[in-house]
Amino acid sequence: MQLSNIDWIIIALFFILTMLIGVLVSKKAGSSSSEFFLGGRSMSWWLLGVSMVATTFSADTPNLVTDIVRNNGVAGNWAWWAFLLTGMLTVFVYAKLWRRSGITTDLEFYEMRYSGVQARFLRGFRAIYLGVFFNVMIMATVMLAGIKIGGILLGLPPVTTVLTVSVITVIYSSIGGFKGVIYTDFFQFIIAMIGMVWASIYIVNMPEIGGLSQLLSHSAVQPKLSFLPDLNNMEVLVPLLIIPLAVQWWSVWYPGAEPGGGGYIAQRMLSAKDEKNAIIATLFFNVAHYALRPWPWILIALASMIVFPTVESIQTAFPDMDPSFVKDDLAFSAMLSYLPAGLMGLVIAALIAALMSTISTHLNWGSSYVVNDVYQRFLKPEASESQLVMVGRISTIVLMVLAALFALVLTNALQAFNILLQIGAGTGLLFILRWFWWRINAMCEIVAMVVSFLVALGMEFVVGDQLADHEKLIAGVLVTTIAWLATAWLTKPTDRQVLIRFFKTIRPHAMGWQPVVQQGINEGAITDEHTRTGRLSSEILMMFLGCAGVYALLFGMGYLIYGQIANTVLATGVAVVSAWSMYRLWSKIE
Repeated sequence: MQLSNIDWIIIALFFILTMLIGVLVSKKAGSSSSEFFLGGRSMSWWLLGVSMVATTFSADTPNLVTDIVRNNGVAGNWAWWAFLLTGMLTVFVYAKLWRRSGITTDLEFYEMRYSGVQARFLRGFRAIYLGVFFNVMIMATVMLAGIKIGGILLGLPPVTTVLTVSVITVIYSSIGGFKGVIYTDFFQFIIAMIGMVWASIYIVNMPEIGGLSQLLSHSAVQPKLSFLPDLNNMEVLVPLLIIPLAVQWWSVWYPGAEPGGGGYIAQRMLSAKDEKNAIIATLFFNVAHYALRPWPWILIALASMIVFPTVESIQTAFPDMDPSFVKDDLAFSAMLSYLPAGLMGLVIAALIAALMSTISTHLNWGSSYVVNDVYQRFLKPEASESQLVMVGRISTIVLMVLAALFALVLTNALQAFNILLQIGAGTGLLFILRWFWWRINAMCEIVAMVVSFLVALGMEFVVGDQLADHEKLIAGVLVTTIAWLATAWLTKPTDRQVLIRFFKTIRPHAMGWQPVVQQGINEGAITDEHTRTGRLSSEILMMFLGCAGVYALLFGMGYLIYGQIANTVLATGVAVVSAWSMYRLWSKIE
């Protein structure tokens, strides 16, 4: 398709402003590694919260949602909606703990919490495992969405799309550092939201759709509208709702929804100016991520079922598109091809914004691992600040190159989503409990990491289609959990002095730390002040109130779109009561 001059002007202005932001903060970003990776630990909640939302917006997320809706209906989104429980647990239990640690990356946690050669190995290995391997895979899935968007909307071959996005993103990420990422995230998120809302309104009112009422009453769409899967069909209910809510949210490590926090979410909590800003930023992120963003994507996905009822119809409409890329997730980009001049340019800029905000965050996050947890920790401890920043910029470029190459191998967003879930199956409970149970040691994490990865390989290449995805997930969770629990009881505990220092610094809830606390008190290292750790029961209650409020907002918007006013009012009431109750309880968790 041909873009108009106004489209190209809008896209060009977007790129110019994005690059300008990176240039403006480049001098400050290069002053120290703390500035380059954490913005000097001076960031406010609203900047951090929007940055988290912008990062998880991602150009591949609308594709994933479209794939889910076309195959499993709106209810299929519980595959990721369930992670709200993880998010709210992080908000009210873990955000303040991360901020208290004072570390630069979440991987420093390992040598703060554990002892011996295992702790050092764990920190270094996971820096490569997560910062390079996992990180590259995630960026590649995002780049895959860019390939499909570029192919449908711009007619670009995959290599051209990957090269263009990579060059622009790596420039402002490497020169602007963390603040460059944060400020561009803010700008890019505004563009992305305006573009997606406007596009969904236009698409729903296209002549082929006929407006909202015609969309919702269409025979192809009606079976897909329910927020819950068929409660009488266990073959659908179990994988779409029961497994995500009962098992997946606490048992699976997934980027952006790590049980107990971690990754780039932890990076933002660590960069907050204080504990309160860390908590509010993470709360804002979860509200915006789950309640404010999904419906424009869902509406476009539903509309695509009318215009492109099958994958074959997408291929017919875009015959020049590589058939290996033509899956259900491509329907999102296909629908955007109907947008008029001007709006098309804004939406392309919005999608580029979503793509670049995610990649830039992962570049800076992954680079922080390479610099802080590999180069400075093991290779050159005496490195100067200028050397650390230089290595950070070089590693940013290398990570981008690797991600670009891997992106050309993937074909489907849901495929990558399921692979990542399986690799992380069973590790989530460990990440939750390691803050609250002294007996967990470095070997537990090593065993969990190795076993979950081997099980994932076995499920993918040995078991294959003999088990459904949710059955593979349960098997992975059981095997991995049993393995690391056995390790906790059979191996030597972490050095007691390391545990005492960790407890004094973090002040986690003392219930699972009694032997350590008692020894610390006997030695005079732990005082009554260190054991005043808040009320875990209030924090868990806040977690569930937060979930109730966010789900009420999410479904309230859905009911409003569906024209069900009574249900809209009821859902809004639940959200208001939840928010009021959380406000009243807030003082008890501070």
